Amino acid sequence: MPTPLDRALNSKNLFLGFAGMVTAVAAYTIMGSDVLPAQADPTGDPENWTMDEMTRWLKARGLLPSEAATREELLERVKANLRIPRKTSAAP
Repeated sequence: MPTPLDRALNSKNLFLGFAGMVTAVAAYTIMGSDVLPAQADPTGDPENWTMDEMTRWLKARGLLPSEAATREELLERVKANLRIPRKTSAAP
């Protein structure tokens, strides 16, 4: 006479449950990662950047620009957070 454990191991429901979990994990892994690569940071003078470029630059740094911000406000915020490269000391 089969035990409850034997019946559970031979059950189609157990197999379908396991297959469903594997499928869910695979779908989460695929959909959770970035499908498209991130766009590169804009280069050059921020005065010449579009509003989209400034917004993307700020979002990439976690600065979360306002949706209602004007171009001038975005430009001011970009300039305030723009890192100026360090000057390297030249040997005399």
